[in-house]
Amino acid sequence: MSRTIAIIQARLGSSRLKAKLARKLGGKSLLEWVVRRMTDCQQLDGVVVATGDQPQDHRLAALVPPDVAVFVGSETDVLGRFVAAAEQFDADSIVRVCADNPFIDPALVDRLVTTARQQPHFDYISYCLQNGRPVILSPVGVFAEWTSTEALKRANAEVTSAADREHVTRYIYSHPEKFRVRLIPAPAALDRDDLRLTIDLEEDLAHAEAIYEALGPEGLDWQRIAGLLDHQPALRARMAHLNRAHAKV
Repeated sequence: MSRTIAIIQARLGSSRLKAKLARKLGGKSLLEWVVRRMTDCQQLDGVVVATGDQPQDHRLAALVPPDVAVFVGSETDVLGRFVAAAEQFDADSIVRVCADNPFIDPALVDRLVTTARQQPHFDYISYCLQNGRPVILSPVGVFAEWTSTEALKRANAEVTSAADREHVTRYIYSHPEKFRVRLIPAPAALDRDDLRLTIDLEEDLAHAEAIYEALGPEGLDWQRIAGLLDHQPALRARMAHLNRAHAKV
């Protein structure tokens, strides 16, 4: 059977929220939250934190639980970093995870890996919104992306733009004529413009703390979070405002 690992993309620097991966949620750093959410997955063969080679990134190792490996690669060439990590850990495919998504959902990740094993001809599998936009471009913050290592290597050989080398999977999902791409419709309860669970701003962290306090550490699956926010119109309004103000292009 093919070997699939999660690679958590992490760096300590942040332009909007300083050292955000070291910030605490429920007594744990944001990075530890993401790591533990991934180790809760049932379909992964391993979890790796891939960080840059700058001095500030070396401090990340102290935030990573000792049972999880840390890979150090290029700070700017993130695509090359991912390819090198996949090769070092002998992965046939990887799940790319953003370290600023503490509510990333293990069940949604497991569905990606299961789908890939059932349909091995695909190069890239993730979720999309109703408008067809890949969820990686949204601030929902509970999703990940699956891609084959071979597709990553092909992209690594072809990509020349700095932007595509920084945004690991963009070249792959943006070129369906070159790669076999499958986008699974996101659950309807998550396909909305007033949902924001990624951590990019101080206010995002405050919202995450409110969700954590309401649901507790064992109630943070996407269904419970979506259900909670259904009854929090003021919080959803703030999330919608932040989404409009900081929309990705």
